Amino acid sequence: MKKPAFRKKSGAGPEEPFEPAAVEPGEAGETTRPAVGSPGRSAGKTTQSLLAAAVVLAAVLGIAEARPPASPAKADAAGAPSTAQVERTAAVCPQPLQGLTGSTTLTAYTPPGTGSATGGAGWLADQSAPAVPPTAAPSAPASAPASAAPSGSPSGSPGATPSGSATPAPDKNAAPADAKLTLTKPGTPATGPATNGDAAPGTGAVATGALAPGFTVTQTTVVTEQRGLGLSGLTCTPENTSFWFAGASTAGDRVDYLSLVNPESSAAVVDIQLYGDKGLIDNDAANGITVAPGSSQSVLLSTLSKGAVTDLAVHVVVRSGRVGAALHAADGAKGADWIPASADPAPTQVLPGLPADTSAARLVVWAPTDDDADLKIQLSGKNGWFTPAGNESIHVKAGMVAAVDLGKVTRDEVAGLRLSPSDDKHAVPVVAGLRIDRTGGNGKSDAAWLTGSNPIGARATVADNRAGASTLFLTSTGDAATVKVTASAGSGGGTPATKEVQLPAGGTVAIPAPEPAGLNGVFALTVETESGGPVVGARMLSIPNKDVPMFTVQALRDDHSTVQVPQAAQDPGVVLR
Repeated sequence: MKKPAFRKKSGAGPEEPFEPAAVEPGEAGETTRPAVGSPGRSAGKTTQSLLAAAVVLAAVLGIAEARPPASPAKADAAGAPSTAQVERTAAVCPQPLQGLTGSTTLTAYTPPGTGSATGGAGWLADQSAPAVPPTAAPSAPASAPASAAPSGSPSGSPGATPSGSATPAPDKNAAPADAKLTLTKPGTPATGPATNGDAAPGTGAVATGALAPGFTVTQTTVVTEQRGLGLSGLTCTPENTSFWFAGASTAGDRVDYLSLVNPESSAAVVDIQLYGDKGLIDNDAANGITVAPGSSQSVLLSTLSKGAVTDLAVHVVVRSGRVGAALHAADGAKGADWIPASADPAPTQVLPGLPADTSAARLVVWAPTDDDADLKIQLSGKNGWFTPAGNESIHVKAGMVAAVDLGKVTRDEVAGLRLSPSDDKHAVPVVAGLRIDRTGGNGKSDAAWLTGSNPIGARATVADNRAGASTLFLTSTGDAATVKVTASAGSGGGTPATKEVQLPAGGTVAIPAPEPAGLNGVFALTVETESGGPVVGARMLSIPNKDVPMFTVQALRDDHSTVQVPQAAQDPGVVLR
């Protein structure tokens, strides 16, 4: 497959060179001695310096008094931080990697909010470089005399034009002219095709203002050719400096690609670390990979692994800059999907989303280089946690990968899987991934990959859902919980629907996704934790094709639509420290 070329997007111009100011004699940075026999001159200079310092200090204190910090809303007397909605959200989607016959759909959505934010825009663009709104017309030079203002415009008015009309200031929240897809309002998804072809680029997604809190983008690919037949989906993630993937392979018919997309305006330098059952796989070609600004690269893992390796953990480390990273796995006619990025290494990992008709499951676990890990394997069924017979535990050597076939581990019941230390006093952080297969009556199958996930928190959303095709898997890892599930309006019309779901302590529930009345198009699903928990969850999208039970599973992630803002106290004394 060709490496996609990524079109650059123009950004800000080069910075002006910095020129240090000249230091005059007697100023800071140069020590002077008073002339012998000239006490008057020395005293005069000292007096002037003290007066100047006093004037500056008075000015600073005056500004501090005149412009006190704003009081956060609903702040208590103890100085607790306040909560504010995010004002900008960005994500990166990888190259579709859809072969010659595949088609890829992008769907963006922002749930309705309760905050005070207004305006803003949401958009997706093929160029992954930061989108730059159209610049305003150049203003008149600062040295131009006031009389140069055209007739009919007040002297010195900004944006004056020869015709007498004012040029409006550019909207910093406006979508760029080359946006591929735009989201116009919260509560209604926008969907459209991604760029097709072998050289299809990744996609940058941005939302601002009222569209930023909870903004999410889902990428879904359908491949119908016999080799690579399957449904691949993922929730696009923010750029970062570290990504973990467990469950990759270079053995058999596996063709796994790592997609790297650099949305920044400067180059990124990336190291790819591969771990197998014998530890780190050294390869100089995996280090110091430069990803140009606004570009993407697809790296075939078999070119880095030095031979066939059945089970791999992949760590993407960004030395400079930030990138979006995603890993696509294709197993010939057995299925294909994206391996989602795992939660950070932790002693306990929970992997939600095992369907009842799982025909095979393979668990892959990596342990850090400084200690072995002994882990309990547990499943969350309809009544709580239990240990699967014959697969009670797994031992992982330090710095290596261990894997175990779990077979039909769900026994025709939906489940979530949990790994936790066998000995609480010996807790070792690990990374885990799980391949699951579903097989049709004709023996044809498709595969998906689950990974360690964090709780959904207050709210989580997945964007691309279709009539009769979506199932939610919800697991309460702690106390009994209540969640609210909301189906949005359809992209082409429909009335939102809401359902409340009760989860037993430690139990897993699967529900067909509620659907909006009068659905037209695709819709989004939003899950909110109302009580109890913590709750982890996943959405399965199932679209059978040519007798193949094609499916993909995406974990539900906390949308982090709010941030904690610390209180600021007025302290003029800070200028004296």
